[in-house]
Amino acid sequence: MILIRQHGDNGPPGLLAEWLEARGIAYEVSRSDDGAAPDPREYEAVITLGSKFGPNDDEPAVRSELLLLKQAVDADVPVMGLCFGGQALAKVLGGTVEIAPTPELGWREIESDDPSIPSGPWLEWHFLRFTTPPGATELARTEDAVQAFRQGRHLGVQFHPESTVEIVEKWATNDDERALIEAPEATKQAAREAAFRLFDAFRGETA
Repeated sequence: MILIRQHGDNGPPGLLAEWLEARGIAYEVSRSDDGAAPDPREYEAVITLGSKFGPNDDEPAVRSELLLLKQAVDADVPVMGLCFGGQALAKVLGGTVEIAPTPELGWREIESDDPSIPSGPWLEWHFLRFTTPPGATELARTEDAVQAFRQGRHLGVQFHPESTVEIVEKWATNDDERALIEAPEATKQAAREAAFRLFDAFRGETA
């Protein structure tokens, strides 16, 4: 059973849930804003999603998530963090999270050293960025931010492999921002296939 941590109404698992169901993998979605967090040691892996908050925010849901991830890491339960989840994982592992000089909004190509992480384009929507934690390996980047790292069986990414255009559209507040996420069907399908490839690789690392 895989634990998915969702951090608000507008950050559902999207393509991640599609992948889990396509692979026949059991999962449970829990909300960081729903009170007591589950024990991550009862799951085979934890996947934590995006949030309107950052890991440095003094919010109950953020403090709860950082504690849950620390418990998972200490117990060697594999964690995959996506956007906020990647930032939170980086912080738990000793990295830093800071305001990004250049927010990354919309479709972005990345430079990747790992064949399981295609160059994209990937959907991004973030105003913070993380540093690669001590002892971790940086896997991908743009000129503006680290995009992925791995430490042992843990994987943190800055982009949103789980999100569809329909999900990200809810985060855009005006027509100019919505234009950043428009894409032909071929791009959307390629992003879906790339997401499945990334998730398959994470699953292989945790097995």
